[in-house]
Amino acid sequence: MATVRFLNTDDGEVEVEVPLGTSLLEAAQKAHAPEGSACGGVCACSTCHVHVKKGLNLLSEMEDEENDILDKAFDVEAVSRLGCQAKVEREGVLEVVITRESYETWYNEHPKERHARDERIKLTGSPRTRP
Repeated sequence: MATVRFLNTDDGEVEVEVPLGTSLLEAAQKAHAPEGSACGGVCACSTCHVHVKKGLNLLSEMEDEENDILDKAFDVEAVSRLGCQAKVEREGVLEVVITRESYETWYNEHPKERHARDERIKLTGSPRTRP
């Protein structure tokens, strides 16, 4: 098992335990973290783009196809990965930041949640669901 901590969700940090072999996209879905996946997780877009701030060495190696797709993403860093392709291969703790592109894609895919988030922002000035 490994721990994946998503650092920038509407609930602040959220953490989830996942078995080895789980992709970061699957971990985000399990944690209810807003990570986009316009192509359904088949490495055909960059909307599940994340920055792995800790534990990059715990993930599968990047394949050429993933690297090619990341060339089309916004805000690419040395620690960038596609959540659908990066699989947890070793035990430990990962810290992941969901990129703005991915975050907004998730809300575009979930209009009810977008509306609720926008209402929270109007009322409180923050998208957070918890104080």
